Amino acid sequence: MPSVLAIGLDPAFADFTQLPGLTPELVKAFIDVQLDRLRGLGYEVDGCLVDRGDTAEAVAARHLQSRKFDCVMIGAGLRAPPHLLLFEKLINLVHAQAPGAKICFNTTPADTAEAVQRWITP
Repeated sequence: MPSVLAIGLDPAFADFTQLPGLTPELVKAFIDVQLDRLRGLGYEVDGCLVDRGDTAEAVAARHLQSRKFDCVMIGAGLRAPPHLLLFEKLINLVHAQAPGAKICFNTTPADTAEAVQRWITP
């Protein structure tokens, strides 16, 4: 079964001022549903939610060291302009610690499965 590490910005650290009606709890629940969807498609999935940088690299590193991953999916929230430096650090961390893993990107949690399926199949 192919293994996937899904790295994303913890919704507790996201800015929802431009997205009325969304809450960290609602977004986290939606992320969980999408990761369960991936599991249902035949992938082993580890979720890794990080902060804006204080411990993000250490948290991601622990996950990357825990086992071999076939694919690392990096969420859209980490690629937003305010998080560019963190995104670069995480990309370099993935490159160093999981050099054989495919890297993919979603545009929202809703297309996480499609992002992974572009690079690996169960």
